[in-house]
Amino acid sequence: MNKQLQDLVQSIAPVSQERMGETVSYLDTLTKPPGSLGQLEGIVRQLAGITNQEEPQVSPPGILIFAADHGIVEEGVSAFPQEVTVQMIRNFLDGGAAINVFARQIDAELQVVDVGTASEIEDNRLDSRKIAQGTENFLKTDAMTQEQMETAILAGAESAKGMIARGIKCLLLGEMGIGNTTPASALAAVLTGCSVDQAVGYGTGISNDMKQHKVNVIEESIKRRKPDNESPLDVLKKLGGYEIAAITGAILAAAKARIPVILDGFICTSGALIACGLNANVNDYLFAGHLSQEPGHQFTLEDLGIKPLLDLGLKLGEGTGAALAFPVLEAAVRMRNEMATFDNAGVTNK
Repeated sequence: MNKQLQDLVQSIAPVSQERMGETVSYLDTLTKPPGSLGQLEGIVRQLAGITNQEEPQVSPPGILIFAADHGIVEEGVSAFPQEVTVQMIRNFLDGGAAINVFARQIDAELQVVDVGTASEIEDNRLDSRKIAQGTENFLKTDAMTQEQMETAILAGAESAKGMIARGIKCLLLGEMGIGNTTPASALAAVLTGCSVDQAVGYGTGISNDMKQHKVNVIEESIKRRKPDNESPLDVLKKLGGYEIAAITGAILAAAKARIPVILDGFICTSGALIACGLNANVNDYLFAGHLSQEPGHQFTLEDLGIKPLLDLGLKLGEGTGAALAFPVLEAAVRMRNEMATFDNAGVTNK
């Protein structure tokens, strides 16, 4: 691990237990029965610990979409061709995708970051931090070199730092990359201990035969690559994707800055597995936006010990689940910061 990455990993402090305790006590002075707002009370408690602030804030939110391609698509593991990655990036930039709609709804800044697409995109609205034109086919060789992996992680960290410097108070993560449920499934199987068959779903609409082929490809890849499940970076280097590495870095940078992170679905949560494997303090900075229809997502969330805020049957990616969940965090902080206390409202407390 290079020094810059090592310093980032080691810089992440635990959340403030003192702030969380203060928040619990304060919530019980508000005009409601203790605990009656359920999970919202736990959310604002966690946000107080993350931000180390008496009155935590989550607005304005910022959305980072990391995009990359994958050499493993050569093995026929995806229903869509690789050129869809760049086509969807252009759709994001033009404001026509689902995530654009939801970003406008919550008034979020949205930035698309190219960390490894197979195509060249000339557009000043795109943040280009390309490491390579897609990862290698990890059935045949490691997905990336050590240097490429570390560069991708730091690229994600820099993207997050830039957005934080512009004033965002909550980071929402999304991704785009045809074939990326394959590396996510591989990472989930190695790092959580679930079987490949348990981790693999139907992605963007593959057939039963394609699903079994995908399982076979991942199992054979793991056998050939021999990733060390005690070393998150070894697993990422051998089986991961550039967007997953960048998501890892963005999570680390947000945690260092005491900014809460809302994860989208399976791909983002696989990046979270890496980040939490590097520093266990990271775990408490994370919220899961939703439960994806990809079966591996359940295993990654259980491994992290995070409960999803929503379960809407989503499987799109892009950050859509994170954007839809953001108003829940906003409601939690407004509840804490704007509700009257029993004393202020002149309401009799039991």
